[in-house]
Amino acid sequence: MHFTTLASGSSGNAILVGENNRHLLVDCGISGKSLLHNLSQIHLSCSDIEGIVVTHEHVDHIRGVGILARKLKVPIYATAGLWNVMSHSLGKIEEGQRIEVQESFSCAGLDVLLYPTSHDSRESYGLKVSRPKQKNKRDLAVGIATDSGMITEEMHRHLKGCDAFVVEANYDDERLQNGPYPAYLKRRIRGKYGHLENKQLAEGLLEWIKENTQRVVLAHLSQENNTPEIALATVLGILRDSKRSKEYSKLPVDVAPRHSPHELIRLME
Repeated sequence: MHFTTLASGSSGNAILVGENNRHLLVDCGISGKSLLHNLSQIHLSCSDIEGIVVTHEHVDHIRGVGILARKLKVPIYATAGLWNVMSHSLGKIEEGQRIEVQESFSCAGLDVLLYPTSHDSRESYGLKVSRPKQKNKRDLAVGIATDSGMITEEMHRHLKGCDAFVVEANYDDERLQNGPYPAYLKRRIRGKYGHLENKQLAEGLLEWIKENTQRVVLAHLSQENNTPEIALATVLGILRDSKRSKEYSKLPVDVAPRHSPHELIRLME
């Protein structure tokens, strides 16, 4: 099982998860052309994408969803509530390409579980993408959590013990407070329906990371209110100052690139 980010941040988000030559895409907040270019940069074929899962309706998550689904002739998976608010933004979608989902479903041979996050959208979801149980193969799961103003009980319940994480470290509080954003926007970002601050995310990771965890990728960083260096230093500092610091000392933690793809991360069996 493997995963990567193809774009990450307020300018656009897309995450790829798959196994062997079957893949699903989580969001496409960049143009279809840009996504296909980024995919080619890591030598993956667009023909292996079997579906697009939408987490919420904000443009940095759905900008390229409609055109990509039409080009690749793949279905879009979203809840009924999300279809209600985003259909007009996607253009014409064929009946067979529009799939309404609830909490769990299968795509590209993987099990997808949706859980709610806390964000200022009609609906907003994180995902746990798992390989179905197989004889003589270890269970593997990638936990995805972006666009939440707080760590929710659902996040704790579903992310604990994942083998890898793509999780939001959106802003540094001091940088936000001293930055140029107007007061109302600062309140929105810091509110419970906004985004996760670096320290908030690190506190969540302390609960979620277990001995089987192989990788953490920090995603959805703000260009104005964070930097990769600040996010990494904050998260690593909290992990390595904790009571379980020895367990975290060798855990790879890195930052998803904003406009380019991350290297493909393969989980060990």
